[in-house]
Amino acid sequence: MPELPDVEGFRQVLRSCAQGRVVRRVEVRDAGVLHGVSARGLRDALEGRRITGTRRHGKWLLAHTGGPTLALHFGMTGLLLCAHPDDDPEPHDRVLFTLARDRQLRYRDQRKLQGLWLAHDDSDVVRLLAHQGPDALTVDRAEFDTALTAHRGRVKAVLIDQSVLAGLGNLLADEILWRARLRPATPANALTERERRRLYTQMRRTLRPAVTAGRVPPRPTWLTGHRDSPDPHCPRCGAALRRSRVGGRTTVWCPGCQGGEEGDGK
Repeated sequence: MPELPDVEGFRQVLRSCAQGRVVRRVEVRDAGVLHGVSARGLRDALEGRRITGTRRHGKWLLAHTGGPTLALHFGMTGLLLCAHPDDDPEPHDRVLFTLARDRQLRYRDQRKLQGLWLAHDDSDVVRLLAHQGPDALTVDRAEFDTALTAHRGRVKAVLIDQSVLAGLGNLLADEILWRARLRPATPANALTERERRRLYTQMRRTLRPAVTAGRVPPRPTWLTGHRDSPDPHCPRCGAALRRSRVGGRTTVWCPGCQGGEEGDGK
């Protein structure tokens, strides 16, 4: 599932493939990924427009044209890639944007859980992102503290709630909590000031290399590098990792480093 680092990687693809170039042709191969706009409406709005800038907020990616803004969300299986227009489309290539004789931007998504939106002006962009919390990569410490102390839910569930903090998903939340040595089921508003500071610090330290890699890297020194092993053990203390459900999501954690019993329930 694409998380903040993946979408930041897609922003780099968008920037290198399309920024400064005119959209010559829009081909909608599957209108099921369009939201609030028809295939014809998307073509009419974007063909002949120049991509003037890119922006990411959380898991959303925006392509600005100086007029309408294309908004992309990648759901669980989406991705963005730059291809040659003569390359045969893959079965899950849903929308193709031809920018030059040798450049074509492709939105690919197998499960089609999200898709593409068209914001006609800045006020539409504001409305589209109105329910998003501050971006996890740029949130400052005061905003982060306010977000956590205002919620009684389990800290793992709060971290992946996009209305609280935009951009973190399941892998990042587990990795950050493991690094911070915090139990995923701890109520967010029960964390001490020291624990919140440690959590914020580890979030920043996790995001920086993940953004560079364009994903949550499964490094041997990271929890992510062990979570899918047949017999996973903590790379820090060697304890057997556990799986439970927190906020309805599979959660991998270390009872040695993070302690206590986890899981849904009262």
